[in-house]
Amino acid sequence: MKLHHRVALTALAVSSALACLSSAQAATEQDKASSAILFQGFHWNSANGSWYADLQSKAADLKTLGVTHVWFPPPSDAASTQGYLPRQLNVLDSNYGKEGALTAATAALAAQGIKSVADVVINHRVGSTGWGDFTNPTWDCRAVVSDDEWTGKCGNADTGGGYAAARDIDHTQAFVQSDIKTWLSTRLKGAGFTGIRFDYSKGYGASYAGMYQDAMAADFCVGEVWTDLNYNDVDAHRKLLMNYVDGASGKCGAFDFTTKGLLNQALAYNEYYRLKDSAGKPAGGIGWWAQKMVTFVDNHDTGPSESCSVGQNHWPVPCDKVMQGYAYVLTHPGIPSVYYAHVYNWGLKNDIKALIDARKAAGITSTSAVAIQQAATGLYAAIITGTNYQLAMKIGPNSWSPSGTWTQVASGANYAVWKSGGGDTQAPTVPTNLAKGTVTATSVPLTWTASTDNVGVTGYRISRNGATLTTTTGTSYTDNSVVANTTYSYAVQAYDAAGNTSAYSSPALSVTTPNGGTGCTSVAVTFSIANANTTMGQNLYVVGNQTALGNWSPASSFALTIQGTGANATWSGTVNLPAATATQYKYVKYNPSTGATVWESNQTTASGNREFTTPSTSPCTATRADGSFKF
Repeated sequence: MKLHHRVALTALAVSSALACLSSAQAATEQDKASSAILFQGFHWNSANGSWYADLQSKAADLKTLGVTHVWFPPPSDAASTQGYLPRQLNVLDSNYGKEGALTAATAALAAQGIKSVADVVINHRVGSTGWGDFTNPTWDCRAVVSDDEWTGKCGNADTGGGYAAARDIDHTQAFVQSDIKTWLSTRLKGAGFTGIRFDYSKGYGASYAGMYQDAMAADFCVGEVWTDLNYNDVDAHRKLLMNYVDGASGKCGAFDFTTKGLLNQALAYNEYYRLKDSAGKPAGGIGWWAQKMVTFVDNHDTGPSESCSVGQNHWPVPCDKVMQGYAYVLTHPGIPSVYYAHVYNWGLKNDIKALIDARKAAGITSTSAVAIQQAATGLYAAIITGTNYQLAMKIGPNSWSPSGTWTQVASGANYAVWKSGGGDTQAPTVPTNLAKGTVTATSVPLTWTASTDNVGVTGYRISRNGATLTTTTGTSYTDNSVVANTTYSYAVQAYDAAGNTSAYSSPALSVTTPNGGTGCTSVAVTFSIANANTTMGQNLYVVGNQTALGNWSPASSFALTIQGTGANATWSGTVNLPAATATQYKYVKYNPSTGATVWESNQTTASGNREFTTPSTSPCTATRADGSFKF
């Protein structure tokens, strides 16, 4: 029996088993016909201290681009600039920014309907001052596998491949598992992460990835299984991807490094025939189990960063053929990933957006069927069937176009994409129920009822005072460019991928902003307290009646950072809270490893809690210098 048949049967068996899992188990994008678009939100040179603020500022733009998930860099304290030698897992201050900036970025993305995926580096770890003095959480020598380079190790045998740059972690240890689960489910989830990207997944058993996905209830899970590829016999390579997915009980997918390598070879040497296997299917992982694959053109390791000659460049697609790579991954099954540098440094955003728009309008998902039309020297062409209609695509210097009635929707140097049908001429319906939310001196929130279209609505054009203000793909938008005591007139128009537009909503919505200073939608509140007299394993948190303060749950509360040394040092931190909101809170000493909690005693207020109201106008900041922990 041929290998690809055997793997297909294995995939079917695992899929059937997954269908029978308890409903309590968290479902991931890898469990369904997913329409997700992953965006890698960093490159190799992004660790500049303010990267989280950059991602926060791009939240609305990423929504317009069509992104559903953003992959963040490693969030924890680390010995390496880029974060891939983690040190103190529970400290979420890194070279990309402070924890407060991290949570502000994930919150901004969440407000746009975009989920955040953490880069989880748990194959290895470095000590705080030496090879194996692990702190926060504290582990002893049993945490290091017996075949590690460190002479002080005393754990069990490694369950995967070695990594010489740091200590290989023994995931068979119950205390290691417990601390990682707590870190994922409280610290990372509390910081706004809902998904996981596992780094160096070949370094430990795949079953642990499934275990940790369960602990976090992650809605997106993918592992990095990067191994050597024999271009003339790719089955062994993609079998390793299938083994990883099977080992994780189907709970996590894998980056499709097989497809990545084949694209490298095809684009560099004109060998487009490599993209088709002997069964007539895509030759990468998507040809065997597309639902579990995350496809990509380049990432922070394989490709350049800000420009072609900068960055890692370990295994890149030729720089002048990157868009051919996107024409492939954004039309084919699997969950495609888009790279920050290509969008914001290389000037490819509009070209990539055209392909994302075409994918979404056609209804291409991670499980869509592919019919390869050509795979030869100089040409690859395929027709992919979406839930709405088909896309045809070609890459390579040789000519090709689909037969029949098709309309071109995207094109560039040696690539083109068409949609089936003779050109859509039907406009979407007019958006209805345009309404305003709570208007401030500096913001006007708008909502409306979605339009319908014979193929699909691509987006909405918002008009203010008769001129186009912006476009959006959703049914809400907040205009943050208004000024106080001014009347504005708004209307909304729908459009589709073919360029058909509805009439503007009527009558226009008239909105007058109120008087006042600069209004606040959120307030950056700095909490500070001293003399907590913490003990080993304890950290100081703020817990209160706001979501960002955990809604009175210590496990989800806001972590402060110690400023100095000693049991009575000051702890402080800054978190965004809603403006003009009555807030109650207390400080707690909390051990995330054990769950042990010490609450400070009641205040003299009626509620017994510390109390204040966040301001409604600028400056949109507040400081709570609360003296000492109340015992």
